[in-house]
Amino acid sequence: MSLPSLSVWTVIVAGGSGQRFGGPKQFQDLGGRPVVDWAVEAAKSVSDGVVLVVPADRVSQPVPDGVTHVMAGGSSRSESVRCGLAAVPDTADVICVHDAARPFASSELFSRVIAALVQGVDAAIPGVAVADTSKEVDDKGRVVNTPDRAALRAVQTPQAFVAHVLRAAHANAGEGTDDAALVEAAGGYVVVVDGEPDNRKITTPDDFVWANDKVARP
Repeated sequence: MSLPSLSVWTVIVAGGSGQRFGGPKQFQDLGGRPVVDWAVEAAKSVSDGVVLVVPADRVSQPVPDGVTHVMAGGSSRSESVRCGLAAVPDTADVICVHDAARPFASSELFSRVIAALVQGVDAAIPGVAVADTSKEVDDKGRVVNTPDRAALRAVQTPQAFVAHVLRAAHANAGEGTDDAALVEAAGGYVVVVDGEPDNRKITTPDDFVWANDKVARP
């Protein structure tokens, strides 16, 4: 498959409750528009369709331009992704999954993960090098391993998948902190491409302060 012939759809997950933030941060105002609008803006530039997954009580609310379908999310991130997948047509070749709480992912990053699939892999995900030494600990806090940080990447979204591979990975209703983990568990071939340092997820109020500062900078 050549890249121009691919049918690409993106599922944007905006169904979280934002417990660590103190509320649904994806609907907070950032630079004059909701955080989720930023994510949709980047996704629609490379997608044939965009599915937005939101809390059930927001399904009837206005949505950003470029959204093709709005779906009510589930009780977990993985379940919400599956709700979004239900609206993606069977003709899609590639499905990207993106967190609404990452407003600064560029359209170039979307294109990068999509292009990587042409190599014949099952999934391509963005990641950035880990600057700090990391420790693996047990449930008592005891260090059991110090991984080589040169081999570690902090993973981001958007993540791009061969459509039938992603659907199969979700077929057993599994749970994972990201969709790549489900594909990996099913034996899929996942590669990491260069992410973007500013593609930071808004998780805490401090993250939101940083995001507002970034928008305010000339």
